[in-house]
This record gives sequence, structure tokens and C-alpha cells, in this order.
Amino acid sequence: MHPELTLAAFCLAAPPALGAPVAVQISDAAGRALPEAVVLLEPAGGKAAVKPMPEVQIAQEKRQFIPRVTLITVGTAVNFPNFDTVRHHVYSFSKAKTFEIKLYAGVPSRPEVFDKPGIAVLGCNIHDRMAAWVVVADTPWHAMTGADGLARIADAPPGAYQLSVWHAGLAANSPPVTRKVQIGTAELRESFQLALEAAP
Repeated sequence: MHPELTLAAFCLAAPPALGAPVAVQISDAAGRALPEAVVLLEPAGGKAAVKPMPEVQIAQEKRQFIPRVTLITVGTAVNFPNFDTVRHHVYSFSKAKTFEIKLYAGVPSRPEVFDKPGIAVLGCNIHDRMAAWVVVADTPWHAMTGADGLARIADAPPGAYQLSVWHAGLAANSPPVTRKVQIGTAELRESFQLALEAAP
């Protein structure tokens, strides 16, 4: 076989290098595990390609948003079905996404596309107690903590990254808490204690 063809075949067959898994433990100031904390891993040397997710649903049920925190990538469409017997007026005035779905029942005629990275705060103009958050990630490496406060990211290539952590209990308009990390061949374990202003 021609040596150039052999090299090309090897390049096609060799998968991209994958780094070791990243495990991030998030707790509050008292050491209690924090569910629904968002973890983002962004390359230090520039942005990675990001694809929109399949359409996501944030429902209104029993006069609350379900789920309370939603993690999506840039360009993802979100639908807001109303399963209550009362009408809702969903809105966001955040820089990441500004929109209004005025008094409605059932399913809106079209979803809302979240095309900018950041955090969008959702509310209802009729029911002030209703609140939710949409975190729009501009990186393919992201995760949300479960009930144990642990988030795992498994497929980021080796290299230098910025690790960002955010939780809805942080003070309003607070930026994510960040630190620099290096992904290599051994599992990377990080922990954060967040000083929350609001109860989880």
C-alpha cells in the first residue's frame, strides 16, 4: 500500500483523544449537597463547536415551572406547555433571552429558541411566586448535579479549561463561580462550596 494512503487510513481510524472523567461535588456553606447546580467546562484556548439539543419542554403545572432549572445548549428550542386550568403569562427579560408568551392555555403555537449563552430567568406575570431558570451553555461539556450534589463530565479532550459553577440560590445576577483546571489522564475531582443567598 502507498505510504500516504496508509497514513490517511490511520488518521481516519484513530479516534480523537479523550481526557479523563471530571467529577464536581457542589455543596452549600454548611456542607449540604446542592442539586440543580450547573457545571460548565470551557476550553481555555477558544470555543468548541456546540450543537442545539432536541426540543426541550418547560411545563407549567400546579402553578409552578417544571423543571425549575433547565440546562441547554445555544440554539435549542424550548416549548412551554400550560397544563394548569388557569392561564399563564410566561416571560423573561434576561439578556440571554427576552420574550413573552401572553395569557394562554394549552401549548403555544411555536417554541422559543434560546440563541445566546447565559442565564435566563423565567417568571409569570400572573403568578409572582412562579420562577425558573434556563442556563444556555456555549460548550458541549456541561452537566447538572443530582440529589447527591455530584456532576460528571466524561468526554472532554485533554487540555486547559475554565470550570464554571452556578446555582439558582446565588445572589441575583451573580456570575458563575470559576476556576482554571487541567484535564489529563487521571480522573479530575473538584469541589465547590457556594454561599447561597436564597434557600435551595
